[in-house]
Order: sequence, then C-alpha cells, then structure tokens
Amino acid sequence: MSEYQYYDFRAIDRPLDEQQMAELRTLSTRAEITRTSFTNVYHFGSFKGDPLAMVEEYFDAHLYITNWGTRQLVLRLPLRLLDLETAQQYCWAEPAEAYQSGDNLILNFFSEDPDGVEDFDRDGEGWLASIVGVRDQLAAGDYRALYLAWLFLIQDGEFGDEATEPAVPAGLGDLTGALHEFAEFLRIDPDLIAAAAQGSAPEAAGAAADPARLADWIAQLPSADKDTALLGLLQGDGLAVTAELRQRFRADTGTAAADPAGSKPRTIGELLDAAETIREQSE
Repeated sequence: MSEYQYYDFRAIDRPLDEQQMAELRTLSTRAEITRTSFTNVYHFGSFKGDPLAMVEEYFDAHLYITNWGTRQLVLRLPLRLLDLETAQQYCWAEPAEAYQSGDNLILNFFSEDPDGVEDFDRDGEGWLASIVGVRDQLAAGDYRALYLAWLFLIQDGEFGDEATEPAVPAGLGDLTGALHEFAEFLRIDPDLIAAAAQGSAPEAAGAAADPARLADWIAQLPSADKDTALLGLLQGDGLAVTAELRQRFRADTGTAAADPAGSKPRTIGELLDAAETIREQSE
C-alpha cells in the first residue's frame, strides 16, 4: 500500500475570513480550504505546515492519521470554558498534554501503533466529524474525555503504580458516540475503560434534556445574566454562550460530573489489575 497521510482541520466557533484563507493557502497549494475547514491527503511527500501552530492561530480541532500507525488529535477551547489547571489534572504529559495559548487551552493527543505497523482498515475522512462532539461536551463541563485521556496516559504502565486517579466523572459506563470514537482513535484499552467505569457514578438521566426543568432554571436566572447571554448571542458568540450556560445548569442542578459519594481514589496499579481481571474473564 502506498503512503497515506490525512490532515483535517476544522474552524468551529468562528469561520475563517478571506485573509486567513489566503494565509493558509501559502502552506499548501493542494489542500481543500473552506471557511470552516482545511483538508489534505498525501501519498508522497509531507505537509510543510505546523499543525499545532495552525490550531493555535486558526482552528478549533485537528486530526492526523497515517497508514503506519501515527494518530494525532488536537482540540482548542477558550480558557473561560475549560481552564488549564482542571485540564492538567488529567492531561499533564505526552502523549496527552494540555497547555495554554493566549486565551485558549490546547489539548494535544498523540498515539502510535505499538507494533509500528497500522492495521489500516479505516482512513481519516469523516473521523474528526465523529469525534469533535467531545469538544462541546468538555465546554459544557463534561470531563469524561479528560479522564479517558488520563487512562490513555497510564495504560502502558509507564507511571508509578501507587499514583492515584484524578476526580472520576460520572457516566463512564455510558459513553456517548463521540467518546467511543475518541477512545477508539487513541487506542484506549476497552478493558481499562470498563475497570474505570466501576468507580464512576451514573450520570443524571435526562436532566439537561427535560424542557420543564430547563425552563424553571432559566426563569430563576438574574436579568443581568440573561442580558449578557443575549448580547453574546447577537455578537456571534453563540457556541461559547451555550457552553457556559450548560456548565452553569449542570452545576446548579447537580448534574455535573462528580465522584461517586464516599469513593476512594484508586491507584494506577489497582486500575491496571482490574483491567487485567476483566480481560481474563472475557477470554
């Protein structure tokens, strides 16, 4: 099979303007560039741009995949929606790192096929679209993707067995489709996820989707907060305003991710042992 490299960048919160599109065109004459995307496939040669710099400057999400086993996912969120301190409780080292760039948080995930040879049965087209929903979930205060990224960090046993897990979000036993795709893309061990889910409380069922409960909560918001939200919507910040309101709703109504009541943080060694037990039972 010939060489295959796929690059996909997406602008989500704001579309690219004409100047930005022109700047991006200087990086590649072959890429397909729209106001919301930059995509390119290489069968020989390599892309000359810096993907992280492109996310920092232009885009909110990036996916890269090759047929020799390299995979990269990068997400950008405003710091007001997800702060660096929270992110670094889970993503604190390669290959799952969080860092600040201006007013934004960058999450950079990098996965290599341990055997160095990809069982290449899926190309990159459409994969970012199936994963990018985790960005909205993170912005709304759902930190399951961060915890999955922490599992990704520790699954190879490179960190001390006595270190303990960070706060365990609710709902690890009932992942969304986007979270399933996120875990598959990074090659996170399903048995390790199942072991972690044993210490995760069920997520409050249907609270955010209940129109009556949502209407009651909106009615109790101060008028000044409603005015601020409407101003943000009219100024084109609808996605950020929606995420902030969802975070606040989750916190006010008790549907935010949280540790199970009275739970004791597990060590890395305990989680890895539990995953091995699950694997042996399934076999």
